Amino acid sequence: MSAPSIITVAITGSLPRKKDNAAVPITPAEQVESTHEAFEAGAALVHVHVRNDDESPTSAPERFAQVLEGIRRHCPGMIVQVSTGGRSGTGRERGEMLSLRPDMASLATGSVNFPNRVYENSPELIEWLAGEMRRYGVKPEVEAFDLSMIFKAVALHQAGLIEGPLHVQFVMGVKNAMPIDREVFDTYVKTLHRLAPDATWTGAGIGAGQLTLARWSLEAGGHCRTGLEDNVRLDRDTLAPSNAALVKQLVALCGEYGRRPATPAEARALLKLPATAARS
Repeated sequence: MSAPSIITVAITGSLPRKKDNAAVPITPAEQVESTHEAFEAGAALVHVHVRNDDESPTSAPERFAQVLEGIRRHCPGMIVQVSTGGRSGTGRERGEMLSLRPDMASLATGSVNFPNRVYENSPELIEWLAGEMRRYGVKPEVEAFDLSMIFKAVALHQAGLIEGPLHVQFVMGVKNAMPIDREVFDTYVKTLHRLAPDATWTGAGIGAGQLTLARWSLEAGGHCRTGLEDNVRLDRDTLAPSNAALVKQLVALCGEYGRRPATPAEARALLKLPATAARS
């Protein structure tokens, strides 16, 4: 039987909605609808940012709660992963939604340059976020923007701040950070397997190289990510009409590598998550 690959869909991100990314869902209702379409298309895990909109000026935790509740109702079993990145607030505000007990949350284990700013993650904040995730039973997805972040994740696990097995996402293609480079990618995979043999991992390619990294990830036995947060095009000349369209593209790609999309139940088993979502 073909090995399952978990397809993650990153539905929104932090870019404002513009003419060339008009399909990006913004409001909680739009996010739930877009997630449901992606779920039906084959995504087993959704990565969620929230943003304020003029019609509903609610707090970030309130918007996360609305999105989480809607996804749990309409996408049974789907893994919900919230972002604790810099667009979720400043300092400890970035972890305010963890008390909602999503299945997973992103955890960058170091700082990195972004296109127009420094994505700052101090050691104190990293350890605090890791502690809050452990407190609420939320599995971290370690976001590794360079090799040092893999080593830091392993150190956090060895110190008891992250429960195992680790799940790491290799993020490549962000301007001013690590480009999409095959030798670096292979080094990431080998290093993680050496330091944490039971770890799982996902490749996330940003921008035009998204499909390239998806191909490498499927070939190397990992999992892959797509979505309008990362890339708004199906190819160089075609705008993606929806998150679901990008998911369908990866579903087709799985077959080229003898893989198939993991079901939500399979994804939960692979990531050592409970069979059903926790409730806040």
